[in-house]
Amino acid sequence: MAGGRRGTSSKVGVVLILVIILSFLLSVNNTAIAYEQRTIHSPDGIGKYYMGREIAQVMGHTGAGWLERPNREAEEQPSKIVSVLNLKPSDVVADIGAGTGYMSFRIAPLLTEGKVLAVDIQPEMLDIIELLKKENNITNVEPVLATLTNPNLPPASIDLALMVDAYHEFAYPQEVMQGIVKALKPGGRVVLVEYRGENPFILIKRLHKMTQKQVRQEMQAVGLVWRETKNLLPQQHLMVFAKQS
Repeated sequence: MAGGRRGTSSKVGVVLILVIILSFLLSVNNTAIAYEQRTIHSPDGIGKYYMGREIAQVMGHTGAGWLERPNREAEEQPSKIVSVLNLKPSDVVADIGAGTGYMSFRIAPLLTEGKVLAVDIQPEMLDIIELLKKENNITNVEPVLATLTNPNLPPASIDLALMVDAYHEFAYPQEVMQGIVKALKPGGRVVLVEYRGENPFILIKRLHKMTQKQVRQEMQAVGLVWRETKNLLPQQHLMVFAKQS
């Protein structure tokens, strides 16, 4: 009987050790289970799924002209986005997925004592931003080259992170958002603008739209708290989140 008890104790001990190891691995590398790769997927996506959502293909720098199209204001009314950000003159704003700097250059005049960090993973886009900076004599927009997993922003350095029609294309959304959360100052905000995925009549490809439910789920996963959704744009949600101080 004693031998039997020792055998049972040994098995229990092994199981406990395995549970501890598994818990540790999950805690230090929870992103390993955050993504799912599928071979059958939308031609507009990369076959990689995050929290049930397929990640969309990135619009390359060859699409820069679309970002600067003359009718963008009429279609999307981005000036309304700037008007509701409640920016202070000294704020530091990170324009994540800045592209050509379309939003960065519209925010910069309001930051008379602050600046915009125009963050993008494509050097070609940052070259365009540098060109426009010189042409328009703008000094408070700073291009920042990010990676697929890291926005390359210093800790506690920004008051606001803005993402306009960009987040749904992040190949590593969890890692990038974790980097953004670290870069936010206490009480800092994240504003996401995404085409409304709930509305099938908005003529944007499905993977380039997001529902409020999905966005809130993904932001909650990195510790951000939903504050409000402003439905003042013709086709997009404007969702505001905050870092817990």
